[in-house]
Amino acid sequence: ENPIGTWNYARYRSLFKELGSTMIIYQYFIYRPGTVALRQIRRNQKSTEMLIPKLSFQRLVREVVVRLAHNFRFQVLALEALQEASEAYITGLFEDTNLCAIHARRVTIMPKDIQLARRIRGNAFF
Repeated sequence: ENPIGTWNYARYRSLFKELGSTMIIYQYFIYRPGTVALRQIRRNQKSTEMLIPKLSFQRLVREVVVRLAHNFRFQVLALEALQEASEAYITGLFEDTNLCAIHARRVTIMPKDIQLARRIRGNAFF
């Protein structure tokens, strides 16, 4: 008999005829579209760690502050507080954006959803 099933035998029939019927063909398991994304979403919702890398966020903050004034120094706790607050703001904004997209009977968020969420929140010009 065929060692790997009739579906695979039909798919690789020419290969079987060339190499013999004793070989075994391994197939990689492919998840359906969206399954891995949902798993990543659940993992991120469970975790309490920062999603933005600390060094990247620190460089961004320093770049913005240099435009205002030079010779600023930051405590580590101050940078962590800024990062925590900004991630909380962005997360809340994306939650509201997702609700706007769902209200419009869409799954994909669009820039107009972000604009609407910011306008409803009252900080459209910030």
